[in-house]
Amino acid sequence: MQSKWMRLWRETVVFYLGGMFYCGVELLWRGWTHGSMFLLGGLCFYLVGGLNRRFRLSVLAQMAIGALIVTFFEFWTGMLVNRVMHLGVWDYSAVPMNLLGQICLPFTLLWFPLCGIGIFCEDGLRRLLFDEPLPHYTWLTA
Repeated sequence: MQSKWMRLWRETVVFYLGGMFYCGVELLWRGWTHGSMFLLGGLCFYLVGGLNRRFRLSVLAQMAIGALIVTFFEFWTGMLVNRVMHLGVWDYSAVPMNLLGQICLPFTLLWFPLCGIGIFCEDGLRRLLFDEPLPHYTWLTA
């Protein structure tokens, strides 16, 4: 049986690597990132990656739920860092179908395939770093 400290260590490592992964994607996409994106990315990577450990879902269902999770947290992070703190980390006001310039449909659709990559990366990291078993994947039905 693993100790609570070892479990906390594992979850912290996954969160950290998720934050780094997200910042890396942002650096490749737009050439810069912000510290708040590390926290947002770590949280989303952890939550989306954990869907298959908590629920019996197909990969496509995980990707769809993951896109909604990312969009939800992106909205509230944007409200905090962009609207309350006025840091100007992003502004989707010029993008079609946006909500208060914090989220938009095109990026929600982009999160769908990125969540798929994140799911497999998170499972692979857990296997590689902590010798956790890989889940059984199904694409359409759980």
